[in-house]
Amino acid sequence: MSDTPKFEVIDRRKFKAEHEADGEQQGTSAAETHAVQEQARPEQSSGGPRLVVNEAQPDRASEDAIGAATAPEEEMGEIPPAPTAAESQEQKTAYDGASQRLEDLIRAQNPAMGAQPPVTFESLIQQFYLSAMIQMGAGTQEGQRPRVDILGARTTIDLLGVLAEKTKGNLNETEDRMLQSVLFECRMAFMELTSMITLQGMQPPPPPPPGKK
Repeated sequence: MSDTPKFEVIDRRKFKAEHEADGEQQGTSAAETHAVQEQARPEQSSGGPRLVVNEAQPDRASEDAIGAATAPEEEMGEIPPAPTAAESQEQKTAYDGASQRLEDLIRAQNPAMGAQPPVTFESLIQQFYLSAMIQMGAGTQEGQRPRVDILGARTTIDLLGVLAEKTKGNLNETEDRMLQSVLFECRMAFMELTSMITLQGMQPPPPPPPGKK
């Protein structure tokens, strides 16, 4: 039996409904709730959200969680029902509004910046392509040693392959040609890089300096 923990998908709509019902039953005042939140809240230098970059290596628990997320569907537990068309449309409208407010805020602070181009299928392909090439060392400044994430590059290229397989017959000519070209180029670069890594690994170690045994 596998030790990999099962991954459970939580229906956030059900959680929201139960949370609202609990809030009606509990008699906690708004002042008490605010005081508890203030005590638990870490000190910040300024108001508003703050982006935090965690450069530490993932611990064992994080790796186990990632492994559980990629487990087969039969090990993921019961999947909640899909949202209704009305729920999806309501959420999409709210998302578009939040996105527009963010863009208005950014453009107010940067008047010279124009409107952002819409996200298309070509944008998705380009994102995968750039990720794969950077993982294979592209874009390294001259004089610096390339940082290669060969396993990450393989995963990104495999994701491109999944995308090509799942969208087969559902793309126009331009989209299909772009996807196939990018996938071909990424695979070629991957094979060349792995050949170099293999050759370097097969080379004998350099001889010791003179006078040393």
